[in-house]
Amino acid sequence: MTEPVTYFWIAVAAIILLVDLWAIVSVFRSDKRDVTKAMWALLLLALPVVGLAIWGVLGPRGIKRGTGPSSPEHSKG
Repeated sequence: MTEPVTYFWIAVAAIILLVDLWAIVSVFRSDKRDVTKAMWALLLLALPVVGLAIWGVLGPRGIKRGTGPSSPEHSKG
């Protein structure tokens, strides 16, 4: 492979990794049961691209109270 193509695929892999990490953090901040959170995290780790697509459509919504912004200027109150 040529060097620019290699850098392109490294960048794509890094972006997928960052989005996967964000999704896993979002899963653990959700208000679902611990077993559900663990299953979503395993899916995202085992199948990064497909898991992201499935999580985007079917993943947990809603964030547990107390895990969002802590300062008054960042909250929607």
